[in-house]
Amino acid sequence: MEHNTTGDYHIQTALPRLNALAPAFEAETTHGRLALEDYRGTWVVLFSHPADFTPVCTTEFIEFARMAPALKERNTELLGLSIDSIYSHLAWVQAIRDKFGVEIPFPVIADGNREVASLYGMINPEESSTETSRCLFVIDDKGVLRAMIYYPLTTGRNTDEILRLIDALQTTDRHRVATPANWRPGESVIVPPPRTVEDAEARKGLGYECTDWWFCKTTVPGPGPKG
Repeated sequence: MEHNTTGDYHIQTALPRLNALAPAFEAETTHGRLALEDYRGTWVVLFSHPADFTPVCTTEFIEFARMAPALKERNTELLGLSIDSIYSHLAWVQAIRDKFGVEIPFPVIADGNREVASLYGMINPEESSTETSRCLFVIDDKGVLRAMIYYPLTTGRNTDEILRLIDALQTTDRHRVATPANWRPGESVIVPPPRTVEDAEARKGLGYECTDWWFCKTTVPGPGPKG
């Protein structure tokens, strides 16, 4: 993040790149000071929200809290972020507990100086010069950025899709396959097309469901990824 000649903040809007190491950071959170490196060996869902004490963000926090156990089964942790203060975060988390009966189990970064938001391009100047958009980053257990989802300020996220995305990424890693549109764990996956004549011949006896030589599906064991 840079200052211009008037002393105002210049927000970095460049996005991080998929399949590159996620930008490193250390920040104050509702669970104490944490660094991205602390999560090495665990998948992370890093998400930003525009502000505390807003209705849409509150519904998202409640749904993220409900999704947290399913994510843990997939070796995945949640980490929230907004530019509000740590005191605001603490008060909001307590309000969600008191008014909705939901405990927020994940830490929330207080990014008042916008350092993390700048690293991840979370602020869209065309939408707001200060508030973070609804950005979500999936970071794998090696610290590599695997997926990004950006929503406008006004639209709440779909947690089912986030869970499906992580299932798909972990299944891809485990079985070296791809997943078709609307895929769910337990459904057929796509086998990468052969790249040589020998590969094309060898796959004929593997029992794949093939529509054409370049479009084949198979099944993978287990109901879904756990690691």
